Amino acid sequence: MRLDKWLKATGLIKRRTIAKQICDSGFVLVNGKVAKPDYSVKAGDKIEIALPKPIVVVVEDESPKRGMGYKITT
Repeated sequence: MRLDKWLKATGLIKRRTIAKQICDSGFVLVNGKVAKPDYSVKAGDKIEIALPKPIVVVVEDESPKRGMGYKITT
């Protein structure tokens, strides 16, 4: 699933357009590297969102519809 769509589906970001803009601006890192909105999220990815309060997410399952599918760490 695309990164911007995954961020929207999990509820971490409210709208996909905002998720896309945040990715395009370089505020989202996947496994320590800046990620584009079309990055394909995989289980085991570490997603960091550098907003006013940084969020670190570890993806446990690619599809958030099967349950939570992720764990937030600080």
